[in-house]
Amino acid sequence: MSKNVFFKRKGPFSVGKIFKELKLYQKTKIFDIKALEDAEISDLTFLESVNYINLAKTTKATYCLTTEKLKTFLPNNCRPIIVKNVLFELCKVARQFYPDADIDTPDSSLKKPEKSKYSRVKFGNNVFIGRNCKIGNNTIIGSNSIIEHNVKIGNNCTIGSQVVLKNSIIGNNVVIQDGCKIGLKGFGFIPMKEKNLRFPHIGNVLLNDHVEVGANCTIDRGSIGNTVIGKNTFLDNQVHMAHNVKIGNNCMIAGQVGFAGSSLIGDNVSIGGQAGISGHLKIGNNVKIGGGSGVVKDIPDGTVVMGYPAVPLKEFLRNQKK
Repeated sequence: MSKNVFFKRKGPFSVGKIFKELKLYQKTKIFDIKALEDAEISDLTFLESVNYINLAKTTKATYCLTTEKLKTFLPNNCRPIIVKNVLFELCKVARQFYPDADIDTPDSSLKKPEKSKYSRVKFGNNVFIGRNCKIGNNTIIGSNSIIEHNVKIGNNCTIGSQVVLKNSIIGNNVVIQDGCKIGLKGFGFIPMKEKNLRFPHIGNVLLNDHVEVGANCTIDRGSIGNTVIGKNTFLDNQVHMAHNVKIGNNCMIAGQVGFAGSSLIGDNVSIGGQAGISGHLKIGNNVKIGGGSGVVKDIPDGTVVMGYPAVPLKEFLRNQKK
């Protein structure tokens, strides 16, 4: 079982204790809650959409929150727990395991960096570092930046001024420009009549080697699972990535692009400024998306699209002539 170094986990809990209302009396212990592809035999996972049936078929989890219609896609080793609203029940379980992950409270361990501990790191003025941070050699951190507890930063990185990093693992040779907020809780909640139920976000942000993030970008951590940017991918200024978005290698994302949650972006993808990518979509490799486009469905490899809704470029040009 991989350890979540950013959030303190409660448990383990028996299945019967977690799902008292469903009257499941099994004594099997559940140690954590994870996405289909990450779950181990001692974990609980979830399947709420046909978009993830291929991942469901190979999950190692012993139990899975799902619906009557989707349970048939689970392997024999995974027992379905049938519910009406998967995300609502998942939220309640996540709050049991991680009761402190629904709100980002200030890090009480912050203090000015010790020169003896970070002798090969250059700090600007008024920088604060949390406990158990690891910062690689020849990294520069600008003034008024905050690096919260357990964050890992690789070698030869440049972190600008007024940057906040939390719940993040940063590779080598990464550039993060001024004003970025990375690893914060995303926009996740379950709508209720009287009071919305906040969904705990217990994932991380992973920035791989040679990534560059432009000024004033916001990258939310994963809810269940991680938000990931692949090697040598560059983000322009003011890009927003919601929770669980995964962007591949060698991508170029222009300014003010917005990604809704859980979309998967392939390798060598170029996206023009002010484009919007809806949630839970799959954008293939070598795709080009024109500026100002609205992407509302999957895009296959090697396609060039533009417009709202985004359509293949030739179709977009024909429509402009009408």
